[in-house]
Amino acid sequence: MAENRRKKPNILVTGTPGTGKTTTSSSLAEATQLRHINIGELIIEKNLHDGWDDQFDCHVINEDLVCDELEDLMEEGGNIVDYHGCDFFPMRWFDRVVVLQTDNTVLYDRLSKRGYTGSKLSNNIECEIFQVLLEEAKESYPEEIVVALRSDTVDDITRNVASLTDWVRSWQPKA
Repeated sequence: MAENRRKKPNILVTGTPGTGKTTTSSSLAEATQLRHINIGELIIEKNLHDGWDDQFDCHVINEDLVCDELEDLMEEGGNIVDYHGCDFFPMRWFDRVVVLQTDNTVLYDRLSKRGYTGSKLSNNIECEIFQVLLEEAKESYPEEIVVALRSDTVDDITRNVASLTDWVRSWQPKA
């Protein structure tokens, strides 16, 4: 199997928009020398979408194209994948799935600063309140690889990066 050949782990960092996925992933990539793959940027850069959704004010991701684009990199290992969804990625790709969670007040402020308004803002806040991404991760991946981490402050992010860096350093390929 592909995961047995990897010499470095693959990590998925997921969570509601505004929880600190990109900040955490970038810092973790710098600390571990793993490759940071921002799926949102990849979708635009490689045209891996089916157009624009006016209602949600975002691109409509083509999940098959994204998975095809990533397959070889994921088999190689050493990746930090940063995206707000997680249920369409193959389970075999990841050794750790990190779900970042943020206090609703903090999240509201972060998303408002990004220009989120109306239903886009309320939908994302509701997604966090109901822990949609954590449930999605638990349903999509083995429970022992899913970890929820608080991401309210810079100190939280620093602590999360340190803890994940330790995990990466101690990771061993499956026999």
